[in-house]
Amino acid sequence: MESLTSRMHAVQSPIIPVVGELIKNSPGTISLGQGVVSYNPPPESREFLAKFLAEPANNLYKSVEGIPPLLTALAEKLQAFNGIEINRENCIVVTAGSNMGFMNAILAITNPGDEIILNTPYYFNHEMAMPAAVNYAMAGCHAVLVATDENYQLRPEAIAQAITPKTRAVVTISPNNPTGVVYSEVALRQVNQICGVQRSCAEGTRNIYHISDEAYEYFSYNGVKHISPGAFTNSSEYTISLFSLSKAYGFASWRIGYMVIPKHLLVAVKKVQDTILICPPVISQYAALGALQAKEEYLKSHIGAIAQVRQLVLDSLNRLQGLCSIIPANGAFYFFLKVHTQIDAFELVKRLIMEHKVAVIPGTTFGMDDGCYLRVAYGALQKETAKEGIERLVQGLETIVRN
Repeated sequence: MESLTSRMHAVQSPIIPVVGELIKNSPGTISLGQGVVSYNPPPESREFLAKFLAEPANNLYKSVEGIPPLLTALAEKLQAFNGIEINRENCIVVTAGSNMGFMNAILAITNPGDEIILNTPYYFNHEMAMPAAVNYAMAGCHAVLVATDENYQLRPEAIAQAITPKTRAVVTISPNNPTGVVYSEVALRQVNQICGVQRSCAEGTRNIYHISDEAYEYFSYNGVKHISPGAFTNSSEYTISLFSLSKAYGFASWRIGYMVIPKHLLVAVKKVQDTILICPPVISQYAALGALQAKEEYLKSHIGAIAQVRQLVLDSLNRLQGLCSIIPANGAFYFFLKVHTQIDAFELVKRLIMEHKVAVIPGTTFGMDDGCYLRVAYGALQKETAKEGIERLVQGLETIVRN
């Protein structure tokens, strides 16, 4: 039979299902792998489903960019929490999750062969959209990788040096997946200014955008404040901000995210979204509208509980000092460990699952090939389960690496 090939051959396989299969074959494994929360959407989400069902016309297609009541509610949230004003220069587009928002943005701003700067370690779905390969994949553009510093913080000077005439965007994720670090306002401003300056450089206009992924915007600890580059003065023309309800509102399967984009990109983004999706699921949009009505206590209590789990995990991981490098992480619900071993990261993951019944994600899927790295996720676990899972991880690493 003739072998069929396509651009998908250049795209890495999603790691979560791969690890999920290993977990399935090792019953009793506790997963510190997938980046989700354990709690459910607020009750207001379910209440708004009745409003959806009460309107007979809701079985029809709706606006490509989202239903008006949700757009209004999101504009109010953006102003109050992010400091982003929706005006004549920008607009909101509701998406089926923020991954779709990222793909919308890439397809809207690039041509085949263009370059997108990703900071390593990167979020694997971003790289999957345009892997750093000779045969460009998915969006047909090229990922240019820029290493972060020893604390996984941005290196704006290295980002500036990586820009070429083919650069179309610089991507930042804060709070970060997979490292959990929160980028400083100074660094985010520098990156944003680099993109702005490049648009009017001496060599002619370059359309370079700052794509800011803020899916974990509510998850910050120890008094660290989340910063939205879209709120910076005069940045609306070149900043694309991506948000999600999947994390903070327990909305993973409802698939609702949204993006704030420069107004001049709206036609292009609508073309992409109409082709792939037509409109975000209207029932999920109603649920999202309900979620945004939830009292402040909903987020405060759930994220407070995750903060307690975080401290428990950190206390246990600190026993691995000398065996692992553990970088301070004040955001999201991840720690990114560098394990001092020559063992391949994926082989270590498989042994942890088979021999110690605990699962984590190998750092290679985040672009870290210069050592053995593991992403530890703690958002999906209650305190008791997290304690057992992290104990298994600590004991497993001590046993495997020291022997």
